[in-house]
Amino acid sequence: MMNLTTTQLPEFARLRRTRRTVSLRRLTRESELAARNLILPLFVSEVDAEPVEVVSMPGVNRWPLSHIGKAAMQADAAGLGAVLLFGIPEDKDVNGTGASTADGIVQRAIGEIRGAGYSGVLITDVCLCEYTTHGHCGLVDERGTVLNDPTLDRLGEIAVSHGHAGADIVAPSSMMDGQVGTIRNALDSEGLNEVAILSYSAKYASAYYGPFRDAADGSPQFGDRRSHQMDPANAREALREHQEDIAEGADMLMVKPGLSYLDVLRSSRDNFPDYPIAAYNVSGEYSMVKAAAERGWIDEREVVLESLLAFRRAGADLIITYHALDAAAWMAAADE
Repeated sequence: MMNLTTTQLPEFARLRRTRRTVSLRRLTRESELAARNLILPLFVSEVDAEPVEVVSMPGVNRWPLSHIGKAAMQADAAGLGAVLLFGIPEDKDVNGTGASTADGIVQRAIGEIRGAGYSGVLITDVCLCEYTTHGHCGLVDERGTVLNDPTLDRLGEIAVSHGHAGADIVAPSSMMDGQVGTIRNALDSEGLNEVAILSYSAKYASAYYGPFRDAADGSPQFGDRRSHQMDPANAREALREHQEDIAEGADMLMVKPGLSYLDVLRSSRDNFPDYPIAAYNVSGEYSMVKAAAERGWIDEREVVLESLLAFRRAGADLIITYHALDAAAWMAAADE
């Protein structure tokens, strides 16, 4: 049996040379994560008089109008890139009328946030599910079918009302064909051409949305959303969705959910290198980490930061995450 000394071994790469110290690892790091990459979702509620923690999302609150300004200012102080508003109205109807009224919950929340001194980027979700009695993302007929084209004008009306209230970006999430073009035309016709569109262009019919629906009171009262949200089996279709939304005037694209769709995120980045892309680290992903951390099964800080870095590594410019405030604090502490 041949006995080789170390000096006689075949040449091999010494990749560990750049890993041996913290300073070397930082110097050669390929992907960076910063607070400015993170977007914090905020739930503003007409039905709650005080902040109410969402049972299935520990650490996440439904904020009454009187507290939403303070919540946004916390995000600003943490250096987060933006906040994303979801409204929970007191009254609902089949057409989601409250979603587009000037005195709607999101419209008033924008005023409260700006009045509190928030000068950061304000994004609003544009959909009908939280405002309709049936809980679907669009208008429905007597058979319960979600109607694509009749929904488009409603989405345009909602986006315009958000733009007039002071939103910087509107984010249509209903996955109706043609929604971006309709919204772009509606905004421009109202002189709101500076309002950008972040399209939920690749939004899948995912099982990971359950806790969000608890938070937003937006569960469908019958059926499901598979007629308009994407099939989890499809990756190439996401590129078609992106391309269509770009053609209609989208300024930014999104992949939702995040962790289970990193392949779609990577493909999106490779095929659309010139567009900002957001990944949504959704409620189910958040709640699973929280549940495991509470049981001592994982190190929450390390798992969260590793997961968020995975989004950046896969190509996300922006990450919408309920972990945003904690992640920003952890990163700030590490830099001290």
